[in-house]
Amino acid sequence: MRIEIKNLYKSYDGTPVLENFSLNITDEKTVCFMGASGRGKTTLFSIIMGLIKADSGEITGTEGQKFSAVFQEDRLCEELSALMNLAIVQDNPDKDRLTELLLSVGLEEDEIRRPVTELSGGQKRRVAIMRAMVNRSDIVLMDEPFKGLDDATRAQVINRVKDNLDGRMLLVITHDEEDARLLGADVVYI
Repeated sequence: MRIEIKNLYKSYDGTPVLENFSLNITDEKTVCFMGASGRGKTTLFSIIMGLIKADSGEITGTEGQKFSAVFQEDRLCEELSALMNLAIVQDNPDKDRLTELLLSVGLEEDEIRRPVTELSGGQKRRVAIMRAMVNRSDIVLMDEPFKGLDDATRAQVINRVKDNLDGRMLLVITHDEEDARLLGADVVYI
């Protein structure tokens, strides 16, 4: 798989956030996008996923691809348990495997079965990340996924992300060079 971005331009109310942005991303790559706030990183992800349209330019290689995503907000089903938030994105969920995965990112057995509305922000974040990883997709996009996690938890979660990529392309927005290092990612500055 290859994503090719050519001369992408997007503005909001006349203010450009992406100007003539071009990039080629090849198979099974992990790429971290870095840059100051307001530089168009989240906009780029929204265009790649087809959630918004660019004003001009083109993206090829995403046609027919299935995406899973972690947005800046967790976007969980708040009344469902952590376990059920993962199970709902699978056709035939293996609840033992999903439980094991949630335990592996530091959640406790009782936390896994509670409605996520009762979990802390860091716990919810780990559920959102693991939901993206268990969703059957071709490309995983994550927008500041590790923000708010302490160093040990972040390293633990990043290891689980890498363990569960299964050859998929991973695109991550981050402001932290350490995230890119731990992921073994190429870095693109916007």
